[in-house]
Amino acid sequence: MKSKKTILGWIVAILFLAIFVFPLFIPKTSSKATNGGDSSDPVQAIKNRGILRVGIKQDVPNFGYLNPDTNAYEGMEIDIARKIADELGVDIEFTPVTPQTRGAVLDNDQVDIVIATFTINEERKKLYNFSTPYYTDAVGFLVNNDSGITSIKDLNGKNIGVAQGSTTRTQIQALAKENNISVYFTELGSYPELAVALRAHRIDAFSVDQSILSGYTSSTAHILDFNFATSEYGIVTKKSNTALNEYVSNLISQWKTDGTLQKIYAKYNLTPVESTQQ
Repeated sequence: MKSKKTILGWIVAILFLAIFVFPLFIPKTSSKATNGGDSSDPVQAIKNRGILRVGIKQDVPNFGYLNPDTNAYEGMEIDIARKIADELGVDIEFTPVTPQTRGAVLDNDQVDIVIATFTINEERKKLYNFSTPYYTDAVGFLVNNDSGITSIKDLNGKNIGVAQGSTTRTQIQALAKENNISVYFTELGSYPELAVALRAHRIDAFSVDQSILSGYTSSTAHILDFNFATSEYGIVTKKSNTALNEYVSNLISQWKTDGTLQKIYAKYNLTPVESTQQ
């Protein structure tokens, strides 16, 4: 009888150890190891992952451009992205975007941020977070030298080429209404396509922000001497990702103050503009 009680006691003791004590010594699986970071801190999650994923343009000289000679990305926005990655102490991964896809890659969590000549406006702010602006630009027109177009009035009845998914069409419509002229539009998927269409005289003018147009001037095409619809570019994050937005906003504010942004502008011969509508 005594031996049975002893055996029963040992069984109870072993069960107690198995249920309450042994689990304390089993290593716990970290959520950081399984999902690449602490989801409650998106900035730390990027650091834990070791990579900042950035949506960038690849067809905008001086901003985001894939150099065919070096097969490397270059431009002001590329430099800003690299500096953010340096501040985080991580590597960088670029995903090319267009005006049509840059929102989708954020929505689908393919990238952490988008730096892609993304104009800040009230409608877009309902969908995404925008950082402190890092550049100010204004819409302009690129025309062929033989077009005869020199003023806004000369655009009456002309075919204006704009990028799909951009705000340019709406801005030109407002300009046309203000100046009592009529224009019509051709929308294409990329800036190189618009530049080719202009050279081929399939459109009368190519319109987008002037700094973007500056990368497409040539011996046969020039930018008109007026602009309109001054706008600001911001770094974009998901609407829910306020912590990352605050982080990049603070960096941009710091770089505005200490002259870092001005040095990047100078590197690419860029000058933030003010509206000169005539």
